[in-house]
Amino acid sequence: MKRPEYVTEERIHHFIREALREDLGDGDYSTLGSVPADKQDRAKLLIKEDTVLAGVELAQEIYKFFDDSLKVNVLINDGEKVKKGDVAFTVEGSARSILMTERLILNCMQRMSGIATYSREMADLVKGTNAKILDTRKTTPNFRMCEKWAVYIGGSQNHRFGLFDMVMLKDNHNDYAGGITKSVASVVNYLKENRLDLKIEVETRNLEEVKEALDTKAVDIIMLDNMSLDMMREAVQLIGNAAKTEASGGITRKTVCAVAETGVDFISSGSVIYGATPKDMSLKAY
Repeated sequence: MKRPEYVTEERIHHFIREALREDLGDGDYSTLGSVPADKQDRAKLLIKEDTVLAGVELAQEIYKFFDDSLKVNVLINDGEKVKKGDVAFTVEGSARSILMTERLILNCMQRMSGIATYSREMADLVKGTNAKILDTRKTTPNFRMCEKWAVYIGGSQNHRFGLFDMVMLKDNHNDYAGGITKSVASVVNYLKENRLDLKIEVETRNLEEVKEALDTKAVDIIMLDNMSLDMMREAVQLIGNAAKTEASGGITRKTVCAVAETGVDFISSGSVIYGATPKDMSLKAY
């Protein structure tokens, strides 16, 4: 599976380096004290509940970063559905290296697989409609790359990665700026002065704000935030092809179908990440 563009070698290595530093500190004394330095062994990644698998490629990167002599045999790839009892991969080499990286790999894969599973469920629920599921920036600090990567693996889409790759004018921006009209005009000037080519999205709370956003003729996406289904349908008709539409606010498995049927282009859901339950798996010697 092709990686999203934000999953760069630089970001991967930074994440792994800091995560290992957090876990290992001055040393894994349990392993260093009990396992001989020259001990060679093997382990398997055992799936303990049904899930959409995610984090296999990241696990390979962790092994390579920590000890590139480890040999990984991938049996199931990211994005595939797995069942309890399946083995995702095996790893052979230094027993110390296998033990020292065990928890980091499990933490990443369990969390990522839970998110990928939720992502797949949400994407499947809106099949047959115009809507695409988006994640949000409601992520775990320093784990955003992995969480958004898991959403992508699951089959939903990523919204902006951070504050730098798109303009999103939310209610506080607009209130501080003196309204949507002033906020958008100021942003348009800022982007021009700084030679930035970024899409502009504006959050709206009612039909009056939708009309105000349309009147700027500079907005690419209009977010319909916490609107009723009836208001959302009216907003979609009002906007037409003048901008893309994005529904937001309280989106879950229970509500997403009804929202998709209003005709919106996108549905953003923070719960696709923070509402996902990690999936059980373990690394076992064999």
